[in-house]
Amino acid sequence: MALLLAGAAMATPTPMPSDDTAAIKAVLAAYKTALERRDLTGVEALFAQRNEVIESGKVEGSYADYVTHHIGPELRHIQRFAFEDYAVTVEQEGDIAWATETYRYTIVLPDRADPIVRQGAATSVLQRKDGVWRIRALHSSSRAPKPAATTP
Repeated sequence: MALLLAGAAMATPTPMPSDDTAAIKAVLAAYKTALERRDLTGVEALFAQRNEVIESGKVEGSYADYVTHHIGPELRHIQRFAFEDYAVTVEQEGDIAWATETYRYTIVLPDRADPIVRQGAATSVLQRKDGVWRIRALHSSSRAPKPAATTP
């Protein structure tokens, strides 16, 4: 009988860690929305104090560096920034999560007749601290989309 009770105790499911997928996706969505609005006001709160941004093969430094020297000046010149075909997957292990985003984006510039269209992907590492998820690392890249396949 003792063996049966011991086996039952071992079979008791252990509580699973909380799944914060929605909260993690909300952080990424807030960043994407800020880019589309072309207004980064308050976005620094989405990033952990220690963070790193890498874009298309270049280490930009911290988010603050990235805003000052790269994306901030670019957004002031852009008339429209829009994401399409956005998809995100999230994995979480305790207080660390990583997300993979895929998307297509379009940028309209005032001095260019044709919009810039790119296929992009990003990987973000987020950390939960004091119950809040923030981006620790963001690595994004893009390329010109491949032409649609034609049928004979």
